[in-house]
Amino acid sequence: MRCPFCENHDTRVIDSRPTEEGHAIRRRRECDSCRKRFTTYEKVEGMTFMVIKKDGSREPFDRNKVLNGIIKACEKRPVPIASIEKIVDEIERGLNNMMEKEIESKLIGEILMEHLKKLDEVAYVRFASVYRQFKDVNTFVAEIEKLLGKDKKEDEGIADEK
Repeated sequence: MRCPFCENHDTRVIDSRPTEEGHAIRRRRECDSCRKRFTTYEKVEGMTFMVIKKDGSREPFDRNKVLNGIIKACEKRPVPIASIEKIVDEIERGLNNMMEKEIESKLIGEILMEHLKKLDEVAYVRFASVYRQFKDVNTFVAEIEKLLGKDKKEDEGIADEK
């Protein structure tokens, strides 16, 4: 492993432990030359699949695109980065478990929105407004009303049980 500080190729592992989710190993390393320490993560390489975009073109799945989309939707919201990374891991794992070689971007977007809806409703509406390409304010309001209607029905269901 090359040192990110001095580019030396001789580094050694000081400590290894599994991450919280258990899907990767965190390694603390030290450079033999400059003595600086850094962290690396080792994980099983997932099955690569192609994403079929709206225009019919295909490109390899890039988890960073999913991560950046969620980060942008959650900007200035009280959402910890750990929660965002957990969602990206869940989405990627779910897509890999489908065992498909090609997956439509529309499906990925819908899965992402379901996770965002549970995480932060404002982030969900932000993402949906871009993803679904809201044409006007009425479309935006309709999406919020759907969201509020769902919450209202859940509240009524709780009241009915009492």
